[in-house]
Amino acid sequence: MKLLDLVGGTPLVTLRSGVHAKLEYLNPGGSVKDRAALSMVLAAEESGALRPGGTIVEGTSGNTGLGLAQVAAARGYRMVCVLPDKTAVEKLDALRAYGAEVVLTPSALPKEHPNQVVAYAARIARETPGGWWADQYGNPANPAVHLRTTGPEIWEATEGRVTHFVATIGTGGTISGTGRFLKEASDGRVQVIGADPVTSSYNGGDGSPFAIEAAGHYVHPQTVNDPWPDSYHRDVVDRVVAVPDRASIVACRTLARTEGLLVGGSSGTAYAVASSVTGDCVVVLLPDSGRAYLSKYHSDTWCRRQGFLDGELSAFVSPVVSVPVGTPVAEASRALSESGQPALPVVLAGRSDRFPPAAGEVLALLTASELSGAGTVGPAASPPVGLGVGEPVVDALERFPDGEVAHLVCDGRLAGLVTRGALRAGEH
Repeated sequence: MKLLDLVGGTPLVTLRSGVHAKLEYLNPGGSVKDRAALSMVLAAEESGALRPGGTIVEGTSGNTGLGLAQVAAARGYRMVCVLPDKTAVEKLDALRAYGAEVVLTPSALPKEHPNQVVAYAARIARETPGGWWADQYGNPANPAVHLRTTGPEIWEATEGRVTHFVATIGTGGTISGTGRFLKEASDGRVQVIGADPVTSSYNGGDGSPFAIEAAGHYVHPQTVNDPWPDSYHRDVVDRVVAVPDRASIVACRTLARTEGLLVGGSSGTAYAVASSVTGDCVVVLLPDSGRAYLSKYHSDTWCRRQGFLDGELSAFVSPVVSVPVGTPVAEASRALSESGQPALPVVLAGRSDRFPPAAGEVLALLTASELSGAGTVGPAASPPVGLGVGEPVVDALERFPDGEVAHLVCDGRLAGLVTRGALRAGEH
């Protein structure tokens, strides 16, 4: 048996809640994306698009890149991965361990920007002799492998008793292929449910950033046209349920501590939905391992700093007036004066006001003395550092950025302003 023969055939285990969990992190590369990676490479070899000694290129949040890097190492290809600069460090280290070349690009770029993750990968593939772009978002071999393997495995393991299938939606390949098989095998009886970060556009969110990697659909506010992936077959999915980031993170941490399952954030998203579904046989697909997120979702420090755990700074949470980048200085100055705030956050333009700006969308924090003259407000040379509501006051004071005012972060989003003086008072 060869390594790649181990892809697929993952177990289905019954949790205390009665939900049946498909443990895709037991694939040799650590995630469900091993299936798509191998399927896409084999299809490319068969078609002649990928030739011996060629270079595999992909834009990814990490898991597909890891699957492709594994296949590349096993089959003798060079591998280049383009990833957002906020990808978990464990994924970057794992890619490099496989011998892949890692190219980081800013995470908040519009789809039309040449350095946006997918566009950048496609360009590298075009400019590289022997380059082949995997294109997981549009490659039919992605959903096809789940129609051929994942769906049948679930059907066989449940002896055809499955009534509900829950999975997150990233490229859409997993839920589309698996869901289609289960619907066809059951004559439409199986309900297919998508679990989605609350701001993702799949469930009707505004597309603003979310904390969960490998799930959801982000839409940059300056993107002109951003259709959903061809790998996502919407006709297969009966409904999509929105899950707040905090609920996803709590769920993945809870699975580790109550079930012994060390899984990633998107697994938490899926389980948060599956655990609330009423059905005779509910199956949830857990796509990846928590070992790739020890510095994020399973880190108390990270969770406190991102405000996913409550703490001493929660008392400072309050509504905040902000202005988008490009606002005239005079208008911004007036907004600050009328708000009574000690500073004015400048945020990425173009979002709806349905959700507070994500922490990463706070581009500057301006005081009254900085709002003078003509022109418009723009981003700071270095984006301001937010303080998480879960941090102890003493830790927050040590991290307090330059100046007398900082912004607060709760559930990864702008949640208030705090002065150094107020924190010092709270210290006592």
